[in-house]
Amino acid sequence: MNVPFLDLKAQYRTIKGEIDKKISDVVESQQFVLGREVEALEKELADYSGTRFGVGVSSGTDALIITLMALGVERDDAVLTTPFTFFSTAGAIVRLGATPVFCDIQRNSFNIDPYKIEGVLVKQRKVRQDSKIKVLLPVHLFGQCAEMSPILELAERYELCVVEDAAQSVGAEYAFPDGIKKAGAMGDAGILSFYPSKNLGAYGDGGMVLANNRKLAHRMKLLRVHGSEDRYFHKVVGGNFRLDAIQAAVLRVKLKYLDEWQQKRREKAAHYDKLFAESSLLNRSALHLPEASYSKTVLKHHHTFYQYVIRAQQRDELKAFLSDKGIGTAVYYPLPLHLQKCFVSLGYRSGDFPESELAASEVLALPIYPELTREQQEYVVTCIQEFYDQK
Repeated sequence: MNVPFLDLKAQYRTIKGEIDKKISDVVESQQFVLGREVEALEKELADYSGTRFGVGVSSGTDALIITLMALGVERDDAVLTTPFTFFSTAGAIVRLGATPVFCDIQRNSFNIDPYKIEGVLVKQRKVRQDSKIKVLLPVHLFGQCAEMSPILELAERYELCVVEDAAQSVGAEYAFPDGIKKAGAMGDAGILSFYPSKNLGAYGDGGMVLANNRKLAHRMKLLRVHGSEDRYFHKVVGGNFRLDAIQAAVLRVKLKYLDEWQQKRREKAAHYDKLFAESSLLNRSALHLPEASYSKTVLKHHHTFYQYVIRAQQRDELKAFLSDKGIGTAVYYPLPLHLQKCFVSLGYRSGDFPESELAASEVLALPIYPELTREQQEYVVTCIQEFYDQK
């Protein structure tokens, strides 16, 4: 049996008529950059996420860059984030001449450990007088929100901005005592990525910034068109961070189905959990399942399962074995950011963030998407059982 890691063609077949018509309408209009489709998507996604404004941009990476620019992050500033995330989280910081400062993750969620942040803040103020932390940048990894209540409390106490990297978690929810908020709507700004593999994926690159502050949103709209409100007259130096109309049109179709698709992902994750529980793998500690931190809360969208990530002993051997069986898997992420060659000047060493380093040696993402069949899932678990039975 063949089980691809992701099957976007299967998704396309279910919405082909709507997608093809939308793309055709954009081509017919000959409005390819920004315009009505982008404006409509901005409003719809802001409404969906519970924010006042959405600013469509060219990628999730550019969403990070433009947000940090709008908040005034520059040389001699620092941004505190996690070392266990996609490269762009830290790369965007360095692109602006600022310094990424890392804080380790929680073992159960893979998200930044909010109870270690204050120690990092205090240490940074004592040791690095030349680089002041200006922003906290938590990442909502794999489909569930970081623990935001203590993060926001720290930000208020230390007078820091909060930018949520929600590139992997559009629609995920977090519960506060006074209500529920979605990923990207809790801090000063939140960023989304529409890379094709995302739960809400475009047919190319795309991203968005979510915000509640009108002035901040206006500044980002200015920055995405080279700092120009009137053509050829530039108030600030920005960049070319514009979202294509075709991508916006595709995303508007997909947004209508997003909650349905997210629910199917949760159902696939629950079925994996059941299959693994019925196997002997958990008893042998050969692997550990992803923990949905908020599954026993009132949240409907407690996890969106962008990835279903297990912790596996002999991970690389297992990955190769599954590949030979026709099963696609992926490693997110094989080397934490603090150990990347391009960040050697930051002075971090192996052992500085043990949870991130342990995760990098164990994580393995299994196929999960709405169209995945139960037969395919059963085959995946059977093959994993076979691998460990041979050991």
